[in-house]
Amino acid sequence: MKDEPIMGCAEENPEEKPKCNPFGTRFLTDDAKVFEHNAWDDVEWSEEQQEEAKRIVENQKTMKVDEEKAIKLLSSPADQWDAFYAHNENRFFKDRNWLLKEFPELDVNEQCNSKKEKVEILEVGCGVGNTTFPLMQVNNSSPRLFLHSCDYAPNAIRVLKSQETYDPSKMNAFVWDITQEAPEDAPKPESLDYIVCIYVLSAIHPDNIRKALSNLIGLLKPGGTLLLKDYGRYDLTQLRFKKDRLIDGNLYCRGDGTLVYFFEMDELEHLLAEYRMEKKVMHVDRRLIVNRAKQVKMYRQWIQGKFLKPL
Repeated sequence: MKDEPIMGCAEENPEEKPKCNPFGTRFLTDDAKVFEHNAWDDVEWSEEQQEEAKRIVENQKTMKVDEEKAIKLLSSPADQWDAFYAHNENRFFKDRNWLLKEFPELDVNEQCNSKKEKVEILEVGCGVGNTTFPLMQVNNSSPRLFLHSCDYAPNAIRVLKSQETYDPSKMNAFVWDITQEAPEDAPKPESLDYIVCIYVLSAIHPDNIRKALSNLIGLLKPGGTLLLKDYGRYDLTQLRFKKDRLIDGNLYCRGDGTLVYFFEMDELEHLLAEYRMEKKVMHVDRRLIVNRAKQVKMYRQWIQGKFLKPL
């Protein structure tokens, strides 16, 4: 995206809004200038917008997925993603080259003082490597970094490991449904410095999220960090769903059958507090994306957080 906002550093006081905004520094102070850039940060909704969003979601409840289809989708969520990657291979998602803007911790060479220190990272829901390979690239394939990548779609792991840049001496890609016990090729308990979850928890049925978090947190070292970004309640994606997409609550299915859940920030925070994870920073990224050619405004809401495992 052109004119992507420049990201800054994250304030570590969890009780305050970050003084150095981790999500951007372009703020819309004059509505007349809205189409001068492609994106604006921390755009607050009016009361009218909030009420309209609630009305849309309430109306979706009258057009829910039929029960038989819902049962089928919920019984095998991994199958839907596996079929997705079998069809799309590595042609669908773009590389996440914005990673260090929102998660500067992942710059291994900058964050660690000892040149001999080993840093182990697990990327969850890795797909075909749209985070894996950019992360290795920005770290210049540092010998200090070992990157684990997992996905519950076998076809995603197949495609990832088939890439020329996949290096088993620095990477470990494996199949794992994080709501189940970790396989033998997963990292050892309390071995990881960072776990990266980008649009991962939203792909899990809400009833299974606690089990997934328990499994993941068990792999973090004491003092290790969980980095997450996921869909916020009333994001444009949620409001655009039409008939036969709502399963229940705030859980939906896309046209390809994959699941997506939309979180409240307090909801995620309370879930992580159950596992004694210490909030470093948490923020709702309310971003206004603009199509300047068509003069269209699109309101996005994501939740980003950084949580520490107690020593």
